[in-house]
Amino acid sequence: MTLLTYFICYFLLAFVWRSVVVYRRSGKNPFVLPAQDNAYGYVGRAFKVVIAAVAAVVTVNAAMPDASDWLGRLAFLHVQALHVAGWTLLIASLVWLLVAQAQMGDSWRIGIDSKNATALVSKGLFSVSRNPIFLAMRVNLWRLFFVLPSGATWTILVAGEILMQIQVRLEEVHLAALHGEPYAQYTSHVRRWL
Repeated sequence: MTLLTYFICYFLLAFVWRSVVVYRRSGKNPFVLPAQDNAYGYVGRAFKVVIAAVAAVVTVNAAMPDASDWLGRLAFLHVQALHVAGWTLLIASLVWLLVAQAQMGDSWRIGIDSKNATALVSKGLFSVSRNPIFLAMRVNLWRLFFVLPSGATWTILVAGEILMQIQVRLEEVHLAALHGEPYAQYTSHVRRWL
């Protein structure tokens, strides 16, 4: 039940609350995942599937704690130290994500906003990682796997990792076109992840 509560808080804080904040301040909808039949549209749809899969696995685990066997329980990873480390890093990744979103301000989007130009953010966490929000999401999926090690959470982790790697590269192309030389200089001294 604790994991389900965490997931609900994570979803509400990281996606719903931040979207409302950005919309109220800028008047722009930050949710810009397309439904087009191209690579970007595919990634957007696949992200929704991954989020739904996380919700399903966490909900099933909360409703039926014995269901871990049919979720593909990986018994050798059910180690107390991994479980504690997983919870510690779940909380840390959420804090990191919320700080990065706040530092991004009105430039924060879910997807690539090709209709509204956004400022290039390079301060705070963005001075050590070009993608601190995606980094936090990657850590979050790893830690979910450590808290609930199973074939299901491993599959979600791998799918999420692949999608985020693709999305980041799509965003880099967009940001390079939008910001030109300042973005090129930024990428020359700040790494993609850490």
